Amino acid sequence: MATTNHDQVLDRREIAAALLRALEQRHEVLDAIVESNDRDSAIAAIGSLLGTTDFCAEAVLALPLGRLTKAERKKIRTELDDLDAVVKWTTDSRPYATGEHFRLRQISDDRADIELLKARCAEQLGDGSDAAVETERQKGAALMDDESGMWLVAEDLSGDEPKKIGFAFGELTGNEVEVRIWVRPEARKQGYGTATLKAARTELAAYFPGSTLIIRTPA
Repeated sequence: MATTNHDQVLDRREIAAALLRALEQRHEVLDAIVESNDRDSAIAAIGSLLGTTDFCAEAVLALPLGRLTKAERKKIRTELDDLDAVVKWTTDSRPYATGEHFRLRQISDDRADIELLKARCAEQLGDGSDAAVETERQKGAALMDDESGMWLVAEDLSGDEPKKIGFAFGELTGNEVEVRIWVRPEARKQGYGTATLKAARTELAAYFPGSTLIIRTPA
């Protein structure tokens, strides 16, 4: 899994926050675990109870008993405070990293979506011709038709009209989903890549339950 330092900080912060909520609601969390049929259902139950992602719920499920003490809870709180400070500093320079007013949706035949795909083909494939774009579009449509892939458009909804930011691509091979993202050049280094990656992880996990997500980000 390839992530930036900023992504890693956000992940650590989400996990620390989920662990604290879990410790505060330890009786409810324990009930949710013991009433679950298996590990996957326990993760889902914890995520629903704490309002967090499967990624963080899995960290809660793996929490060692030795970290249930007051001293350990204080350490987690201190770590969360430190991470909050880091996130504030990095978010000031990358304001869209939080994913607020942001969404992923399935690609359509809308002209604006096709123009976005054309920009991506021109940069990554070196060919933005109509023929190349149509070939890519058909490839994505075929993958989605046989449920072996999902192509998503990333949009910023903070303005009067949705602003198209880039793509998240998920392609299923066996039990693994390779996840790739692309952000248009003028939208880079503002946090959109982080927002797209985090949203893609959640969306594609829902599209392909039980699969392992393998994250690929452009060099």
